[in-house]
This record gives sequence, C-alpha cells and structure tokens, in this order.
Amino acid sequence: MRVAVIGGGAAGFFAAINTKEHHPHAEVILFEKSKKILAKVKVSGGGRCNVTNGCTRISELIKAYPRGGKQLKKGFVEFNTQDTMDWFESRGVPLLIQPDNCVFPVSQNSQSIIDCFLNEAKRLRIIIKTECPVVGLKHIAEEKIQVDFARDSHESSVFDKVILASGGSPKRSGLDWLEELGHEIADPVPSLFTFNMPNESVRDLMGIVVEETITKVLGTKLKSDGPLLITHWGMSGPSILKLSAFGARILSEKNYEFSIQLNWVNIQNINIVEEEISSLIVTHSQKLLSSIRPYYIPDRLWKFLLKKADLPEDKKWNELGKKGVNKIVNILTNDIYAVQGKTTFKEEFVTCGGVSLSSIDFNTMESKAFKNLYFAGELMDIDGITGGYNFQAAWTTAFIAARLGSTH
Repeated sequence: MRVAVIGGGAAGFFAAINTKEHHPHAEVILFEKSKKILAKVKVSGGGRCNVTNGCTRISELIKAYPRGGKQLKKGFVEFNTQDTMDWFESRGVPLLIQPDNCVFPVSQNSQSIIDCFLNEAKRLRIIIKTECPVVGLKHIAEEKIQVDFARDSHESSVFDKVILASGGSPKRSGLDWLEELGHEIADPVPSLFTFNMPNESVRDLMGIVVEETITKVLGTKLKSDGPLLITHWGMSGPSILKLSAFGARILSEKNYEFSIQLNWVNIQNINIVEEEISSLIVTHSQKLLSSIRPYYIPDRLWKFLLKKADLPEDKKWNELGKKGVNKIVNILTNDIYAVQGKTTFKEEFVTCGGVSLSSIDFNTMESKAFKNLYFAGELMDIDGITGGYNFQAAWTTAFIAARLGSTH
C-alpha cells in the first residue's frame, strides 16, 4: 500500500508516523510544498511549542473549540490530551504541565518536538520530499488517487490512500480545488488575534497584565473572561484571544471595528463592587484616591482609570460622595474602548473556516466526497482557543486519519 501525506507540518508528521505504526508494510511519503518542514511548530508558543493542554476531561476540553468541538468529542475518546502526553514522553520528550494547564517540553524548546518527529520518521523509513506543491487529486482505476504536482513529478504519483494535512488557507481561493472535488467550504477568516486600539491612550500602559477581567463586544452576545494584557497597539491576553476565536466570523463581518466593554474586576454584580468602595471610604477616609487601589489593580492602571473617570488623584476617599462612588464603580465594571483592526497573535496564524465538517466522516476522517482521501489538522473548519488546543486537534485528527479507515 502506498500512502501520500500532503503537508509537512504538525498534523502531517503526526499522520505519517502513525500511519506507518498502524500499517508497518505501507510505503509512506510525506510531501511539503516549501523548503522547510515543521516551520510553524518551530515558532509556536514563542519557540517553546505548547504541545497540548493539561485538561483531560473531554466535556471541558471541547469547550475550547469555537468550531469543531462537537465532532472532536468522538475523536478525544480515541486520542486525547493524556494520550498526547504519553505519546511524546514514551518517545523521549519529557513534558511539563504549567499552572495555566499549558503543556510544554521540559526543554522549553520546540526543537525537542521537531527532533522527535524527525527521529521517528527516520526510524520508520518515512520518505520526506520538500518543494513538492500539490495542485490536484484525481481518481484513477480501482479508486486509487493520482497526485498532481506543480512541477514535473519525479516518480509515479499514484497512491492507494492520501492524507491531506496542508494547514489552513487564509484565502478562499486556496481551497477552490477541494471544492471542485465535491467538498463544502466554510470561508476562511482569521481567528486568534489581538485588538488594535489606535485612538485609545490605554496603549501607554503597555506591559500591564490584569489577571481577572470580563470582556464583552458591545452589540453582540460575545463575552469572555481571564487575564488581559495591555500592549503598545491595544489589548491581548487570553481574554481577548478567546473573544477573537469565538467571535471570528462576527468580528470579520464588522471589519474589525467595534467597541468592547471591560470589567476590570471580574465581578458582575455592581452592588458588591459598590460595597467594596464604601468599605474603602470607611477604612481609608483620609487617604488619597491614588494611594489605595481597590482589588489590587496595578498602580499605573488605577491612576489611568481615575483620570478617565475625571477623579483627581489627590482627592481623599471621604470626599468622594455618591457621584464619585458611581464613577469608580462604573469605570471598574463598565469601561469602554474602541477597537479598529487586529494583529496576528505572535507568529501563529490560525484560521476559522476550511473544509466543512459536513464533508468529513469523523469516525475515520475520510472525505465523504472523495474516496480514500483523509483529512487532518487545520485545513478543516476546526479551531481552538490559545493554550495547546489547536495542536491537540491536529494530533487527534491525524491519529484517526492514520488508521486509513481500518477498525481500531
């Protein structure tokens, strides 16, 4: 049996290695269109490679996927985050679960993952061919698949099975050839991006992190919570990235121009915040507003919020009055910022969209439209929030695709 794996990234390598392990007698050839293999793995997680997430409860795990969670539920029964950790550790890559549940190699270096893949590919005699862009697939006799390359093919390009793991396409046109094969396509739009705020002076506070916030996109039902980072272009951090992932389509339709409402203290009930401010007035009546920070808000941010709420720093707490209390409660729980544009998160470009999940049989990852063609990774309309979830989707779908339809 000859098997072609198209795409030399995370999903492609995982699919190729597991295909050879499931089918030891198969000839497995991995094709990559560029000169470099595993380029995205190299830069992921700031060069440390966040291989998966420490969450092992499937019911919790699927909540991290704006698209594809329902379909992955089945897949995670067969290959989940614990299986991923066991897979790498049994192949000589010790892993570390951080307090935020992100899982990294102990080496804190993505090269450990790359070396593991290359060693496994060599051990299993997987053939790797770079600079081989695939431009089309067609069925020939007995439902074998002919793979057409952009350049003259250097050998017979007929395969019994093909696993497509070529990654997300930022442009719709990059998926046209798959639509021609009979697949439904969900238009690709960016997911996992940070918010640009060119007209907001909050950018002067770059570097400040607030651990517990609630962020909402005004005029929508989009809402998320978690740490927020102020950057020199606007805002980032898990709370913002979650919003961008779950709101990928909505925010694209808005052309990335909208307003967000920020709750800096992660308390929805404003009466509780009001009580906290009232108790500060009693306890610190003679102190200046600038010297006592409710909820341990970072100093520079607290002074910024006082100015935004039109409250002088040198005012005493007992001079606030009802109006002043309302101003503080409002700025802490209902602070508004205008977003104009987005920026890619680190070097990680994640797309929402791709081959529609309705075109794929999730028991086998086989195409419903084109026999003996299987899918793995981000080419499908599956994406997760930041935290190792996108890699986990790649490992799970690649592992199932690698069975090539055989029962497990």
